[in-house]
Amino acid sequence: MTKKFILKILTAGEGGVGKTTLLHRFVEGKFSAETKMTIGVEFFLKELELDDKRCTLQLWDFGGQERFRFLLESYVLGAKGALLMFDLTRPITLENLEQWINIVRKGDPKLPILFLGTKNDLSNDIMVNDDYAFSFMEEFNLMDYLRISSKSGENVAKAFDMLTKRILERQNY
Repeated sequence: MTKKFILKILTAGEGGVGKTTLLHRFVEGKFSAETKMTIGVEFFLKELELDDKRCTLQLWDFGGQERFRFLLESYVLGAKGALLMFDLTRPITLENLEQWINIVRKGDPKLPILFLGTKNDLSNDIMVNDDYAFSFMEEFNLMDYLRISSKSGENVAKAFDMLTKRILERQNY
């Protein structure tokens, strides 16, 4: 018999790194270049089956702009994992990582966080190398690092599979 789980997953990172675009790609299977700035929080749902476990992922899309951050701390409770994203073509999107980590780990200091470098399809514009990204992973105890592209779909499903597996292991499900 298949077990069912509902897992709350957060997406965090600066404005414009591709959080909403990633969720559209994962949930709807298509690239949407026309996303608007997220104000506060938006929600997505996606069914996923992993190792005989049926998971409903509640995906919480956090607005990246500074003026919405005060809202976010009340939304993190009950989260089982997070995707922390930065734009590989804009190193400035790495500047507030610690602030984002503090927000998503407010209710759980050991919350599994998968670190994602976005816009990997823009290979000629990439300015953040993997070694630099891995240094943040080690510094902030992030579970892993992946480069993704919402445009091509590269590593999108893999990112959610990795995080979901880690959450299920951690919950002893």
